[in-house]
Amino acid sequence: MSRLYLILLFCILSGTSFGQDQLKKYLDFAKEQYDKGDYYYALEYYKKAMELDSATVDIVWNLAETYRAYKDYRKAEYYYKKVYEKESSRIYPNSLLYVGLMQKQNGKYDEALETFKKAKKKYYKDKKSYCYQKAKQEVSSTVWARSALRDTAELTVEPLPPSVNTPNSEFGHGIYDSVLYFSSLRADSISEREEVYTTGYHTLLYQSEIKNNQFEASTKIEDLVKEAMNTGNGTFSLDGTRFYFSRCTEKGYNYHCKIMVAQYARGQWTYIDSLGEIINEPGSNTTMPCIADLDGNETLIFASDREDSQGGLDLFYSQIRNGNQFGKVRALKTLNSIENDVTPWWDAENQRLYFSSSWEDGFGGYDVFYSQYNGRFEKPVNAGLPVNSPANDLYYFRELDTGYVTTNRLGVQYSKNPTCCSDIFALKPPVKIIPPTPEETLEDLMKRLPVTLYFHNDCPDPKTRNDSTKVNYIDGYNEYTAMLDKYKKEYSNGLSGDKAEEAKEDIESFFTEYVDQGVKDLEVFRDLLLKELDKGAKINLTVKGFASPLAKTDYNVHLTRRRITSLVNYMYEYNGGVFAKYLDGTAENGGKVVFSYVPFGEYTADQTTSDNPNDVQKSVYSRAAAKERKIEIQSVSYLEEDTVFALVTDNALIDAGPRKRGDVIKVEYEVKNDSSEPITISNVRIPCECTSADIEKKELAPGESTKVTMEVDTKNLIGFAVKSIYLQVDGYDEELRLYISSEISD
Repeated sequence: MSRLYLILLFCILSGTSFGQDQLKKYLDFAKEQYDKGDYYYALEYYKKAMELDSATVDIVWNLAETYRAYKDYRKAEYYYKKVYEKESSRIYPNSLLYVGLMQKQNGKYDEALETFKKAKKKYYKDKKSYCYQKAKQEVSSTVWARSALRDTAELTVEPLPPSVNTPNSEFGHGIYDSVLYFSSLRADSISEREEVYTTGYHTLLYQSEIKNNQFEASTKIEDLVKEAMNTGNGTFSLDGTRFYFSRCTEKGYNYHCKIMVAQYARGQWTYIDSLGEIINEPGSNTTMPCIADLDGNETLIFASDREDSQGGLDLFYSQIRNGNQFGKVRALKTLNSIENDVTPWWDAENQRLYFSSSWEDGFGGYDVFYSQYNGRFEKPVNAGLPVNSPANDLYYFRELDTGYVTTNRLGVQYSKNPTCCSDIFALKPPVKIIPPTPEETLEDLMKRLPVTLYFHNDCPDPKTRNDSTKVNYIDGYNEYTAMLDKYKKEYSNGLSGDKAEEAKEDIESFFTEYVDQGVKDLEVFRDLLLKELDKGAKINLTVKGFASPLAKTDYNVHLTRRRITSLVNYMYEYNGGVFAKYLDGTAENGGKVVFSYVPFGEYTADQTTSDNPNDVQKSVYSRAAAKERKIEIQSVSYLEEDTVFALVTDNALIDAGPRKRGDVIKVEYEVKNDSSEPITISNVRIPCECTSADIEKKELAPGESTKVTMEVDTKNLIGFAVKSIYLQVDGYDEELRLYISSEISD
């Protein structure tokens, strides 16, 4: 063997050994920095490791995890995708789930929804696992987020000035006697412009006095500082003499806290002590104190991972007696989830508890929610945009008409990563100078349209031709969703293995995306509608009905009228009948709501949907058939006057029965002027080129009738079809709709 070959072989082997040693050093150092919480330096060394070895999935995973911890959601999404492409969640089960979570935090809701649905199917074999439960919840949450994007409140969002916010992280806690109290992660020994975590960094409490609506330079609350400890989360007792706060040890950014109390008087903090083991359960992380007045009792609300928490940090409360005695600690079970529920703040004016959660329906990571207190805490409600964002939004509080939120959304101060760190933002209402027009006041309602509600086959009141029903829509919805297991069984009938599970997940996804979301949309619309009616508005709602083609022609007209009536029944009965006076037209403020029934839209049933009554798997229990069985609140308008539309007819729908394609259907209607004034039929609106109309007489005296002829050319129609014309009258915004239904075959 030649000496030259031996020399080359030695150099290659030495180089390989050197590279492997260097790679190990990079990885060891990166992990060390990650464990300390210095994600910036950890990233630098993981990137160096990637230069030496970009094929090993473990390295790519650690890089993705570090980008997520560093809150660089865009790059985290990219590298989680790389991991999933390499191992399909076999090595790292969370990889696909985290792709979806990062897509959501990047505001890519459509992509995130598809990823979560895919993840839900992937994890179905272990439905008790965190991955499955989280993917299932995120399907619901992302559907909600897409819908809620229409509901941005008119608030000006501004970061607080540099006297408070820095390129590090600030967390707002509240304003007391014109002083903002907040905590900040700042370095003691290095430049504040340097985004590096060292032992010189601690989270400490600060204050900034507010003078002439300006935040003065912030100062550290030195009396509360304890060497090598972190402090934060400050709140005052109801009488202002006690100040509760967190004091924490840490490893990296993982804090382990206790709640402390200090006496406060004339700007001085004294007699600092830890609360006892009733609150600070040994071995638990107990933090984020909040003081509330619940039914006249001073109450401490806080976050803890104590033994009876559902998962992560949960919310708990304890009544305070004599300023220093604490009652039994109880969990806020209606608010807690299997993930973190944190940063409580009590809104005394509105009797609401605000908090943040990463589990409930939201826009991104942590969202702000509130729970109304009426002797008990009600179901949490998302605080909406722009309080929330795709980023993490925490520590909400309000002073007068301005809200404050701590967030790492775009717009924070930073030195390297634009979403790395948290700042405090103010949410201010706009200054209204010009009164809104009537159309503008309905804008929030119109943004929520359409509101689409779904039904089980032939419900409510099956096998009848009644136009009315006593069923309340929500009662029908509850019965419908209780049938989910039957839908899954029937829709997957005849399938096995993964195909059967995919069918079950598909129909369950329909209930989440459509049926459940429809009720969520209705709840938002309902509350906005009530707000307008309470102002004295007169509102017309147009509701259209649709049905699957299993039942034909006029039967479906009666069915869809019952479905619309079930919605009206719900409105009558909601919350003890708060809408009844508006539906009856008896409200003292003149407010009124009218439902305009349109039993069918301008509609041809989906011909891919089975109409075979013997094939219930496809005609009743399939996703395609279920999507057809719905009503929609499609438009909202003002009723300018209480006058009734002049033009009426006894039979607006004529069913032409079965016809052959190519037939021309011709029918006649009799319409009447039901007013006390002469009217003129000014126009006929015809949506379809296949339809024509003729009016015998257009000027009608009071009580006078005329004939209207309608023709439909069916040469381009097939299946169950409904076609319409709309008669318009001078001086009226309303229209009289006349329509033909028919089953058309080749």
